[in-house]
Amino acid sequence: MLKRRRKKLETDEPGAGRRGVRASQPGAAPGENDRQSAAAESDAGWADEKLKSILESLLFVAGEPVSLAQLANALEEVPREQIRKALSEMAAGYASSRRGFLLEEIAGGYQFRTLNEHAVYVRRLLSAKPPRLSRPVLETLAIVAYRQPITRPEIEQLRGVDSGGVLDTLVERNLIKIAGRKDAPGRPIVYATTPGFLELFGLRDLESLPDLKEFRELEGLREPADVAQTTPPADSIETVISESPHEPKAAQQPVLNEPAGDSPITQADEIIDETSASNSGRKDSGSPIEVNEPESENNNGSEDSH
Repeated sequence: MLKRRRKKLETDEPGAGRRGVRASQPGAAPGENDRQSAAAESDAGWADEKLKSILESLLFVAGEPVSLAQLANALEEVPREQIRKALSEMAAGYASSRRGFLLEEIAGGYQFRTLNEHAVYVRRLLSAKPPRLSRPVLETLAIVAYRQPITRPEIEQLRGVDSGGVLDTLVERNLIKIAGRKDAPGRPIVYATTPGFLELFGLRDLESLPDLKEFRELEGLREPADVAQTTPPADSIETVISESPHEPKAAQQPVLNEPAGDSPITQADEIIDETSASNSGRKDSGSPIEVNEPESENNNGSEDSH
């Protein structure tokens, strides 16, 4: 009898047996809650690093910008806002650590891109020349980019030459697209830029378009150093974009068969009084210019008269 009572008293003491553990848990281990919090934070940190690691893998294997929606679809169990936060932290980390690549938001998606200052070494490794755009192609592309959606007659009125061949070239290169038809007599086709245009020039969206003076300095448009001095100045881009023959009224806005994307930028860097009227009537095929034969500014159509 005494042994049974003594055993009962021992089991009622704090810290003894199952009852004692329950009674003493809050005070028996004063650092337990801190250890549990630290463990939870460690798990969260590990999960965050794992998410960034997965995102790196997804972006690495993609050959084009990957949208947030595509990433969220691949990471079904992760909230979209958490993915966006991780991408932002990754981009900041790469930029601050001076790695050989950056994570940038391009053409509505995310993509790893090498540093511009390393371009010469990358080209040596790949033995590939950077993409080159001839002056007619660049001029037409600039018009579409800054004044889209725009029709072929409007482009030709600005340039003063037939632009059908150049437009076909730009469509083939996936830099512009047929965006619909204008609600006007004859319902002419209207053109707009593509995500490929944004990707080529490293632009996030159309709102990121630079001033016209900077446009031709973008990656892929620079002339090589050995011919830059002999190339006639391409000031016709500013010339043809800066002034429009007319501003379309609200009733003349094109009716598009598909969304045209972000609002176009119609700003211009400066107004130049010269026009390309002397080129009127010539077929423009978009072939590269001859850099060793600068054009004469005062020919006044003499080429056509011969």
